[in-house]
Amino acid sequence: MAEFIKMPTLGFDMEEGTMGTWLKQVGDRVQKGDVLAEIESDKVTQELTARAEGVLLAQLVNTGDQVPVGDNLGIIGEEGEDISGMGGSAGGNGAAAPAPKPAEAATSAEPEPATAAETPDQAAQAPPPAPQGELNAEFPGGVKATPVARRMAEEHAVDLSQVGGSGPGGRVRKADVEAFIASPPAAKPAEKDTAVPTPQPAAPVPTPAGATEQPLTRMRQAIARRMTESKVTVPHFYVTTDIDMGPALQLRKQINESLDPERKVSVNDLVVKAAALALRQFPNINASFGGDKIIVHNEINVGSAVAVEGGLLTIVQKGTDNASISKIAQDHKEMIARAREGKVKPEDVEGSTFTVSNLGAFDVDHFIAIINPPNAAILAVGSAQQVPVVVNGELAIGTRMKATISADHRVTDGAEAAQFMQVLKGILEEPLKLLI
Repeated sequence: MAEFIKMPTLGFDMEEGTMGTWLKQVGDRVQKGDVLAEIESDKVTQELTARAEGVLLAQLVNTGDQVPVGDNLGIIGEEGEDISGMGGSAGGNGAAAPAPKPAEAATSAEPEPATAAETPDQAAQAPPPAPQGELNAEFPGGVKATPVARRMAEEHAVDLSQVGGSGPGGRVRKADVEAFIASPPAAKPAEKDTAVPTPQPAAPVPTPAGATEQPLTRMRQAIARRMTESKVTVPHFYVTTDIDMGPALQLRKQINESLDPERKVSVNDLVVKAAALALRQFPNINASFGGDKIIVHNEINVGSAVAVEGGLLTIVQKGTDNASISKIAQDHKEMIARAREGKVKPEDVEGSTFTVSNLGAFDVDHFIAIINPPNAAILAVGSAQQVPVVVNGELAIGTRMKATISADHRVTDGAEAAQFMQVLKGILEEPLKLLI
């Protein structure tokens, strides 16, 4: 039975992707797991793999098309299978155009006036309008708008709730935002407002003579947008502790002596595992702020920030508290390799509930990190260094590592974050707990 190939998501805030090169053509036989095409998002290029076995019956989009997450890219089925009911007439690329969704049909045409002869059944089936200001995944802010319109509104600091939508069901389109920018409504008299004002984008910086301008890559744009949003809207606070890493490094040495070079455990693998075990005792830190509620996650999925060309990417170890150190190490190596090759899988970057950012490899003593939404906290880890310490009243040489948690004050408080750091410190200083 024929089925659609869907645009996958790469990260919780991805709304659309760019269709790359089709590597399979209509009529080609495909096996489950075969690479069909390449997909580009804000941060990475991903290989689109087949989730079913059969023949590629249709390509519904072309290279370079911007496609919303979840929309149809193609159709896989049995050779000769009739797919006319799935998409209508064939297009220029030998593909059947997908049947439009009710909320997205005929976006290139003006909406027809509503007819007066609407039956009671039709009225009953019509969905109620979203409450003003309601936050939901489909219509953030309660405003129906296309992803392109949202991005343009964000770039020009336009309040979408003030823009009239000409698309189906009042959906705001790109043309509506362009018209609003060209002819903004007259400003109303200022009213007394005690609300905290929304920060406005910084004024453009002029380019002095001799300087060079470099256009922002899509990855850099995504990082700038998300980190600004996090730093401006999330009330960060910070707690730092100093950890005796001597025992943990000794355990790591013993573990690695019995492993092949490609399977060796890193210090970051130990920290990630320790953080996951500590999170078991502090579910509020393994959580997200949900506006009028706190969302406590059932699973502990620890993300690790990875430096890639042009920016950062967070890879995610699923079920970290239940995973062995060797599995964490192996998964990290594979995901980091895919990230740096630009070939991550959706599951590599989705679902983090807590993040670790480790700059120890760069001989960094101490730093603080910006929370990675929608996480409630991030752990910044420096390098393990030999330093003078006092042991039993005498000066000695010890190996110490500074770690700092940045936490969302809407979700947790200083005492709880400090207790979390105490537990994390205790696990790394008695590292046999990592093996239990």
